[in-house]
Amino acid sequence: MNSLGLFALLMVGATCFGVLNERLLKLPMTIGILLISMVISMLVMLINPLIPGYDLQHIPRSLLGQVNLPETFLEGALSFLLFAGAMQVNLGLLLARGKAVAALAIFGTVLAVALLAGAAWFVFPLLGMHVPFSWCVVLGAILAPTDPVSVVGMLRRLGLPDSLQAVFAGESLFNDGVGVVIFGTVIGVATGEVQSVAMTDFVVRFLIEAVGGGFLGGVTGWLTLKIIRGVEDMQIDLLASLALATGTYSLASALHMSGPIAVVVAGMWLATDAGKRAIPANSRQELTTFWGLIDEILNALLFLLIGFELLEITPHLPNLVATLLIIPLSVIVRGLSVFLSTMPVHLQKGERGKALGVLTWGGLRGGISVALALGLPPGELRETLLPVCYGVVVFTIVVQGLTMEKVVNRLYPKSTS
Repeated sequence: MNSLGLFALLMVGATCFGVLNERLLKLPMTIGILLISMVISMLVMLINPLIPGYDLQHIPRSLLGQVNLPETFLEGALSFLLFAGAMQVNLGLLLARGKAVAALAIFGTVLAVALLAGAAWFVFPLLGMHVPFSWCVVLGAILAPTDPVSVVGMLRRLGLPDSLQAVFAGESLFNDGVGVVIFGTVIGVATGEVQSVAMTDFVVRFLIEAVGGGFLGGVTGWLTLKIIRGVEDMQIDLLASLALATGTYSLASALHMSGPIAVVVAGMWLATDAGKRAIPANSRQELTTFWGLIDEILNALLFLLIGFELLEITPHLPNLVATLLIIPLSVIVRGLSVFLSTMPVHLQKGERGKALGVLTWGGLRGGISVALALGLPPGELRETLLPVCYGVVVFTIVVQGLTMEKVVNRLYPKSTS
């Protein structure tokens, strides 16, 4: 099947599942699509052994192989999703809470990796599963970052205070880049490609990828606004935004810098005063509508694929038990990392408890975690870690995502309608 046919098939599936969700489940569209695709995947897995001589999973697995979610998401769709989220951020509030955002995105992510690695290293031996500590760190790096796609979409329908929304969105947009940098460092050690990584090596790599990516995004965003300033043509503004998103991400990857961080910084330029001066109000409205549409389409396709990626998992009882144990541990780790990185210093005293609850329960994982897990090298350890990662992602999206509004209503009753 060619690329157009594959894209058409995915669009048809997302549309049909979206309609089915609207008529029956009435859940948020992306969560409804995810659940329906998961149910179909489970039915295929249950029926498959009952039909000897015919593999029902062959066709969907071959289609998933053509899509190649890790490559498609991390080297393509992520640039659009991050750019769409970044250009909608309230930059003034984000800068005002910059210390909290930086603490969560950097120190919070590092703490989450370390704490979850330690928890996993304790859990796996209890179940008779031998997982080296380096692979437990890989698991922590996969599950530590919150997903900007899920979080930004959730923030749209919640009535959180504006300042807390800015912290939430800022962390989710930046910490995935930090998580990917950590993952790229530790996976080499886990697979034996790199013998060891000294702290100085990690710091140098972080500076090159994360800080370098941020600098690159700042330069490309600034240059783009300089070029289009004074040009009052909505189509040129639209083309420029597409060029900025795709060009920045691709250039960062070619220079071995963090594409996610680069494209977030580039997208935020559109929310600056310079961006407002360079792009007229009518063009800005068109840009918001266009990127909102791109965001919705890619979200639907992403959650459709996540649901069908269940077919890539080989079910085993120890993996299921490990998943059930690590899910609550991941929530506890999220709370500890948030508290230790921000609560004592960077948030106002009166809101610390409420913010801790919201930031902990709202730490959804999503496409980035699934893509990284699917990209693990084939082998027994991949078969062990993939179900755990998938289970945590699905739990956060479905359970935490659907109950987040109740948590917000309980903690911030005056901020909800």
